Amino acid sequence: MNKVNLRPVSAAIALMASLLAGPAAAQASPTLKAAVERALAGNPEVSARLNAFRAATDTVDIARSGQGPRLDLTADLGYERSTFTNGPRETLSRSGVGLTLTQVLWDGMGTRREISRTGHERLSRYFELVDTSEQTALEAARAHYDVQRFRSLVTLAEDNVVQHRQASEKIGSRVKAGVGRGVDLEQANARLALAESNLTTEIANLHDVSARYQRIVGELPPADMGTLSLLDRTLPASATDALRAALAQNPAVSASIESLRAARAAVQTRESALQPRVEARLRTGAGHNYNSVDSRRTDSAAEIVLNWNIFDGGADRARIRQQSNVLNQATDLRDKACRDARQTAEIAYNDTVKLSEQLVLLDRNTQAIERARDAYRQQFDIGQRSLLDLLNAENESYTARRALSNAEYDRAIAYARTQSAMSQLNAQLGLARNPLAEETSGWQAGDDAAGRCPLQVVEVAAADARTLALRAQAAAPAVAAMPAPPPVPAVPAAAPAA
Repeated sequence: MNKVNLRPVSAAIALMASLLAGPAAAQASPTLKAAVERALAGNPEVSARLNAFRAATDTVDIARSGQGPRLDLTADLGYERSTFTNGPRETLSRSGVGLTLTQVLWDGMGTRREISRTGHERLSRYFELVDTSEQTALEAARAHYDVQRFRSLVTLAEDNVVQHRQASEKIGSRVKAGVGRGVDLEQANARLALAESNLTTEIANLHDVSARYQRIVGELPPADMGTLSLLDRTLPASATDALRAALAQNPAVSASIESLRAARAAVQTRESALQPRVEARLRTGAGHNYNSVDSRRTDSAAEIVLNWNIFDGGADRARIRQQSNVLNQATDLRDKACRDARQTAEIAYNDTVKLSEQLVLLDRNTQAIERARDAYRQQFDIGQRSLLDLLNAENESYTARRALSNAEYDRAIAYARTQSAMSQLNAQLGLARNPLAEETSGWQAGDDAAGRCPLQVVEVAAADARTLALRAQAAAPAVAAMPAPPPVPAVPAAAPAA
């Protein structure tokens, strides 16, 4: 395992966020790509993970240094007074300088196992860095889409207010002319107030998601965020393929596997303490009364030293048991990481499929409602429709367009979530993030793959055609007898920014 010579933090982050030439970035809008790039370059969590990886790289060098010799220089200057039984009192002034060269010949393979442990920890920190960069990219993309979403919803709410205001003004003119009823004007004004309340809520939601964008990206969203771009390129053809790719490439799972391997190596390192330690030493020194021996000027020696701790109160064996429990914990955390990744990938991929199907139906619903609303307007003008019919039609149109817009942005976020689950989001945006390409190109879980995380797709069976037909037939009379739909409720506020 070779040491990676990383530049300072800013340069390393720039390496991760550098642009790649290629078709993968063609589908992402420039504003989305710029938002993610700024988030990666300035996000404190990414910087913290990067510094943790660099510290782990230095830890490997510390462990590797145990294989080489150690050279110690000592110097002393002092005055001694000694008293002997039935003898005179002697005084001695001394000084000296010495060199000691020590080479470990055998330590129960403790140094080699420590190098292995720190190497696995280094890879674990690297995969955590990759995972953090993917999650940061996902949060930046989500913030970008949410700002676009609520800007669109504000526009829809503004148009809804305009339509209700025009209806209210039209009714007001009729009442003044004596051809309209005052109760119709009150009804129109009530619906107008509700539409204005919905607009106020959408503006508040836009403020909140803009503040969230500023927190994640580091700056306010631009005035022009471009059109909605979908990160749907290279998506797997089935949920099974998506799960397989996620479990094979998810950096959180890879990090947990490397942590497991590091814990296993730590157990072996603890076991090395039960074996003897053998060292070769060369030492030499010179001085006045050197090493407290009268008239000694020089002293040199070559020796083999064996040190074997026979008993330490059971501490070494307790450390082995402790590390074995840590190993079991790492095994559990690996399986948990795999299950979490499986759930995230499966739900995200299912959302892309279901939202794509739902968008077709919502678009069909919106077009039908808008045609009905236009017809209601014409019929209201000639007295064939009541004001309540017209206002309900306006509310239904607004609700349908709002649902369609939300579904479009939900699908875009679902695509981004699926790419992130497969650790492909940065690649789809054209951002590089692999300074260890040579070391990780052939990385595999092998026998350390999760044992309690089977590759099994959730299947939800729909009702058969006959059951659906019977349900529709049973519901038909009830639908025909239903009164006119109530006014659309007030728009809920957005969830608090994380």
